[in-house]
Amino acid sequence: MSYVDGFILPVPKARLDDYRRIATTASEVWREHGALSYAEYVGDDVPYGELTSFPRSVQLKDDEVVIFSWIKYRDRAHRDAVNAKVMADERIKAMMEEMPADGKRMIFGGFSVLLDV
Repeated sequence: MSYVDGFILPVPKARLDDYRRIATTASEVWREHGALSYAEYVGDDVPYGELTSFPRSVQLKDDEVVIFSWIKYRDRAHRDAVNAKVMADERIKAMMEEMPADGKRMIFGGFSVLLDV
């Protein structure tokens, strides 16, 4: 069964084009190293909840948008192998220096598939 890394992060609206450029490069790197798919989405209907919500989860500021993304792998072992190659890739190291998002407010994790139809 497949495995997914999921991410939620805040990106300044004014830097969305910069983020898109970085995400495009990241998608190429992850797929070159074996990821099955890579997706990035910009929130446009993410209400601010009373207790929990995407905006609350990343302490979203007025001038930011929520990005929701995931990377799909064959299984956890495949994910670990792909990520080891990605983290050693110089393109990723360079990207991290110019990241327009606040990584301290990013939420991420690995997920085993419960249902995929």
